Amino acid sequence: MSHILVADGVSKKFGNHTALSNISLEIPKNCIYGLLGPNGAGKTTLIRIINQISFPDTGKVYFDGEALASHHIAAIGYLPEERGLYKSMKVGEQALYLAQLKGLSKAEAKKRLKYWFDRFEIGDWWNKKIQELSKGMAQKIQFIVTVLHKPKLLIFDEPFSGFDPINANKIKDEILALKEQGTSIIFSTHRMESVEELCEYITLIHESEKLLDGKLSDIKKAYKNNVFNVSLQTEENAENILNSINGDFQITNSVYNIEEKQFDFTVQLPSDNTSAILSKLASLGNINQFNETIPSANDIFIQTVKSKTV
Repeated sequence: MSHILVADGVSKKFGNHTALSNISLEIPKNCIYGLLGPNGAGKTTLIRIINQISFPDTGKVYFDGEALASHHIAAIGYLPEERGLYKSMKVGEQALYLAQLKGLSKAEAKKRLKYWFDRFEIGDWWNKKIQELSKGMAQKIQFIVTVLHKPKLLIFDEPFSGFDPINANKIKDEILALKEQGTSIIFSTHRMESVEELCEYITLIHESEKLLDGKLSDIKKAYKNNVFNVSLQTEENAENILNSINGDFQITNSVYNIEEKQFDFTVQLPSDNTSAILSKLASLGNINQFNETIPSANDIFIQTVKSKTV
């Protein structure tokens, strides 16, 4: 597997504060990679190092197989959480200026800006000043100037901040489209539902240290705890079922529908061997549902951080 970015033992201190401690990660090409962690974990410090705004005290960063260097800046697009547009400048003037800073000619910048302004249906914003726009409108401009030069790597820090649900969904679709076109994306967010929707790989950083990383589907499998949701159609009453099962298995969240004669509950198994519980359930009624509960990204986030702080 080839990687767009590799961090090898990266550490960074600011005075007596350790912002990053021996962070290593590998970001595959053409994927959306979630960079997760509570506030102050070290995510922004790592992003600043990738953008060469600051530099590691120890360790190395490699971009597309080469040691990270100044010329790689042109191949990176960065959308920070705190936006940086000049409020008194006109939208079109500012977009052209920022595009040219990324190496585009004026003619090419105008061509690409027309494409994006038409795509977002914001052509009449060209002569408006940034200060005349709402936060969400300004964020659209910031998104456009971030992706305009077609970088190999895009870094989005809370890209949905300030957007209403409709526009957040549109930006999500654009991010997915960029990934399909071959762009590699680092996605930093506190919105775990967005991680579920977008990210194939994740790294979780807490208090400057990496707690876990890898493919999200593999991490979810590793965090399974043999919990199953069960729906049982039965003539038995709930009390008899509980007495029959509870001695061997741990049942929670039980609900009995008298009219439907359906008993829904969650069961914790002592091992991943399901034959014993299935045999028991089959003797009590018809099994309508028996699905394993897979932990969400939010569950994993909370569990991992809590285990570190205990």
